[in-house]
Amino acid sequence: MTVPPRSQIGPIPVADAAAMPVADVIRRLDSADTGLGSEEAARRLATVGHNALRTHRANPWTVLFRQVRSPLLLLLTATAIASFFVGERTDAVIIGTILLVSVGLGFLNEYRAEQAAQALHDQISHRCVVRRDNHAVTIDVVDLVPGDVVELRMGEVVPADIRLTGAIDLECVESVLTGESMPTAKSIGQLPAGTPLAELTGCALMGTVVSQGSGSGIVVATGPSAAFGRIAVELGTRHPDTQFQVGLRDFSLLLVKVAGVLTAGIFVINVVLRRPIIDALLFSLAIAVGISPQLLPAVVSTSLAAGSRQLARRKVLVKRLVCIEDLGDIAVLFTDKTGTLTDGRIAFSHALDATGRESNDLVLLGLLCNEATVEAGKAVGGNPLDIALFDAPAAVPFAAELDRYSRAGILPFDHERRRVSVLVDTPERGRRLIVKGAPESLLPLCPRVPDAAKAAIDRAFADGNRVVAIASRDAAGESTVTADTEREMSLDGLLVFLDPPKPGAKAALQRLAALGITVKVVTGDNPTVAEHVCRELALESAGAVTGADIDAADDDQLRQLLDNTTVFARVSPEHKARIVRTERRSGRGVAFLGDGVNDALALHEADVGISVDTATDVAKDAADVILLEKDLDVLADGVVGGRRIFANTIKYVFMGTSSNFGNMFSAAGASAFLSFLPMLPSQILLNNLLYDTSQLAIPTDRVDEEQLARPSHWDAAAIRRFMLMFGPVSSVFDFVTFAVMLWVFHAHAHLFRTGWFVESLATQTLVIFAIRTRRIPFLRSRASQPLTASALGVVLIGLVVPFTPMAGPLGFRTLPVGFFLALALMVGAYLLLVEAVKRRYYRTAPPPPPPHVRRPPRSRATRVHRRAAKFSTSDT
Repeated sequence: MTVPPRSQIGPIPVADAAAMPVADVIRRLDSADTGLGSEEAARRLATVGHNALRTHRANPWTVLFRQVRSPLLLLLTATAIASFFVGERTDAVIIGTILLVSVGLGFLNEYRAEQAAQALHDQISHRCVVRRDNHAVTIDVVDLVPGDVVELRMGEVVPADIRLTGAIDLECVESVLTGESMPTAKSIGQLPAGTPLAELTGCALMGTVVSQGSGSGIVVATGPSAAFGRIAVELGTRHPDTQFQVGLRDFSLLLVKVAGVLTAGIFVINVVLRRPIIDALLFSLAIAVGISPQLLPAVVSTSLAAGSRQLARRKVLVKRLVCIEDLGDIAVLFTDKTGTLTDGRIAFSHALDATGRESNDLVLLGLLCNEATVEAGKAVGGNPLDIALFDAPAAVPFAAELDRYSRAGILPFDHERRRVSVLVDTPERGRRLIVKGAPESLLPLCPRVPDAAKAAIDRAFADGNRVVAIASRDAAGESTVTADTEREMSLDGLLVFLDPPKPGAKAALQRLAALGITVKVVTGDNPTVAEHVCRELALESAGAVTGADIDAADDDQLRQLLDNTTVFARVSPEHKARIVRTERRSGRGVAFLGDGVNDALALHEADVGISVDTATDVAKDAADVILLEKDLDVLADGVVGGRRIFANTIKYVFMGTSSNFGNMFSAAGASAFLSFLPMLPSQILLNNLLYDTSQLAIPTDRVDEEQLARPSHWDAAAIRRFMLMFGPVSSVFDFVTFAVMLWVFHAHAHLFRTGWFVESLATQTLVIFAIRTRRIPFLRSRASQPLTASALGVVLIGLVVPFTPMAGPLGFRTLPVGFFLALALMVGAYLLLVEAVKRRYYRTAPPPPPPHVRRPPRSRATRVHRRAAKFSTSDT
């Protein structure tokens, strides 16, 4: 086969690669069994591009389009242009300028949020083991190129289309491409040309998941050139909306609908009163724009972006910014034990023979029956227990002896058998079968187990240690390993590993309890070990529930077990998922923290799936949140951050209900009895611009401790109740202002508008100090300095504008000195009344009913693993 010039080397369609002998694929890609050199890999990366389907990049044009797509905004712009050509040029220019500034303000804040999302996305990665310069190294999957030789292990997402060159009991779940839920067995054989995608057994396909075994192969296509890449790019990806997003959207639609009805009414009133149609239309549209929560996306985005940066500094990465609020809603946390409650740095302690005596000879069997990837005598990847054994000082004397043994076959570890088996040719005893695994799964394979061994196992478990049993038998004449060959074994002994409780775990558990979060342990480990760890950490447990107990329980019985149980041990992936699914039916926010392939189902089922940066690919893909450090204290930081961001976002929603609705009714009432427009369109838009600018500082505000001490979630009923109680209060003081301007100061149109502009801006801006807290403002709860400065600064601007050169073009007039005394009295009375209504609101508020589903159920499409490389869409 002719090798193409290097400049023409590119991806090979996976179906074509499957129809070629492995040797031909290697020659066509100008590669080798030992992989590529670093320099050649870098050259190919520059030519074919990164192995990424879609990367998150902040696009200014997309953000700008979102700012200007509002129909009301476009209609107001068109009307302003029309007024310019009919002679109202000054007003049209002023309106246009204010609209440009408003759009620019929203654009800058949303674009910053997009950049924050991009920075967050760049910190989340998948890694894989490849051969470069004839050495096994770990690289980011985005740096894979055609011709790379890749190793595949259980729990990994296949990072590219790969022509297999080796497969040991390898199976892949390919539902993401074929819809078939059962795993597909893989081999290295050549297939006929035209073999369908679902039958390409000689290849591992990008985006599929290694469910069993291990393998290796040569990369034939990456990124959009891969089969999964082509489909993903064509279809795109959209995540389901969270409960918070649904609530915000419904709230915005409510405001828009009510605004539409009242704005139409205001327009009709002005037309009936025979005011100029163009003025009436501009006034009505300006009211609609001012009432509509057009800055809500910018405030939410700014809040989430600021929160993501704060959480990232605390080692918490949120894959989608909108999931930050979900963190604050956590009420129950299911977590694994290793690395979370325990130190996570598993160390080999000692070996015991079948009689319970220490025997280092057993270490050799453990090294032979091992799945770690070893490079130059050093374990560079694999199961933590296997790595710990290779790195143990006790393994050093046996390292040189391993060359005397050859492996003839292997049946890799899986979570159903919970053991690994190898066929080994030994120099002294011929071919032998060695099996290593959990004692509960291995001892039944041994007809005779000494009582001393059983007692040693019980002692090790009682001390909180990890125990692995090893058995062997003669295997002369056997050439393959299957589950059926794991029989009639002879117990050789035990390997004991230490994994002590983490020093800070006890304090972290107490902190989570103070946040109203119930922690439950879900582990595949022995029940005795799990309970021992819980006792040392003062986590109360009344006895462990095992996978067998879960199998025997129906849904109602499992519900009762969940209410009374802290430790669930020796559970399978399906058990974990069922536990989470059952707990969610209680209506409380459920989080699951896990990092293994056996945790993926439960991570999908949870309201908030949490994994760690060192987790398996399948776990990181299934998670919503990634912890850069597997520590419950880090998670507690994330929960507090989520609650703080949620609380600050709700402040803006409450501001909108208390002031926007009040102003809307005030405008409608004023239009009905005044002989002139109560405020010019340009004045309304300026008022709205200044008010919204002050609200952009809300994400920096402090949050009272009691708001952080309990789960928080969207409560539409509470928001409606708040709107109905506080909206009329705002209108009352607007009408008081009308009365003062007309009957005290005998104001003409320009003076009236100026007075209402100043009063409206002052009351709706300063009310944030009362609404932002349940406590007494200023005395028991102080706003952040940025929020205080922005609110007071905007009010000051409103007071000064009528005295500037801009007053004339804007239609303002100088206010009499007496007005400012009246304004101070009205603002003071308004804030006192708001404080009184606030106390009644919280005193009489019914407890919010827990939502039955925190987020929409994940569809089948969202349960598959959507990316084998960095792949994101903007859902901010």
